Amino acid sequence: MTVQRTLLAVILLLLVWQGVIVLLEPPRYLLPTPMAVLDVYLKQTGFLLHHSLLTASEILVGLVLGALLGAGTALAVAAFPRTGQIVWPLVLVLQAFPVFVLAPLLVIWFGFGIASKVAMTVIIIFFPVASAFYDGLRRTDGAMLDAAALTQASHWQTLRYLRLPLALPSLISGLRIAAPLAPLGAVVGEWVGAAGGLGFVMMQANARLQTDVMFAAMGVLALYTLALRLGVDRVTAGLAPWAREVNHPTPSYPQFKPGPSS
Repeated sequence: MTVQRTLLAVILLLLVWQGVIVLLEPPRYLLPTPMAVLDVYLKQTGFLLHHSLLTASEILVGLVLGALLGAGTALAVAAFPRTGQIVWPLVLVLQAFPVFVLAPLLVIWFGFGIASKVAMTVIIIFFPVASAFYDGLRRTDGAMLDAAALTQASHWQTLRYLRLPLALPSLISGLRIAAPLAPLGAVVGEWVGAAGGLGFVMMQANARLQTDVMFAAMGVLALYTLALRLGVDRVTAGLAPWAREVNHPTPSYPQFKPGPSS
């Protein structure tokens, strides 16, 4: 994922959006024009900036805490297998609960402030990171484990010097999946109960049929999503240099040319 490709995708989306406006001419309360959304950015800059920064703080804190908690849980389950046999099924059961069921409870427990939104983001980030990392930790090649056993390496040495490094690519994959979901966690929390944030702005705009304001808020959320994915790619680029991605060229096959007919 590169910045150039992302910009091209955004430009293509804007062109398609404008094309739909020109061809179908929908009412503005159903689908605003790109220029109407741009006008919201220009005229309500301070308003959007205030709520955007509030949501950004919820996203970043929740992303960091969720990633640390997910990776730590997976590592602890791998380090203590007997305890993990009890803990991991509980994690899977909690994962089965829809986030919209948990969001009202979090507001009751943590209040209408930033804490409930951070907790919602932590929950959404936790499961992809924990699942991916734990899957990588328990799928170490058996031949390598046998080789480590021949060196009389302890359980902790095998975990630290063999299983953990080999599982880092799985952790990176989990972070790449989880990071773009972080804005969802914050917004869901703001929808349930908040006095600020982009989710709050969207709820208020929806009640007033201010579709242009809703699209402006969604545009900021989309920017956050892209920035988080690009940021994770940059941060994790050197985390596992032994497992770099390789762009394999498309193989070209020789074309069959029939010979001259006899």
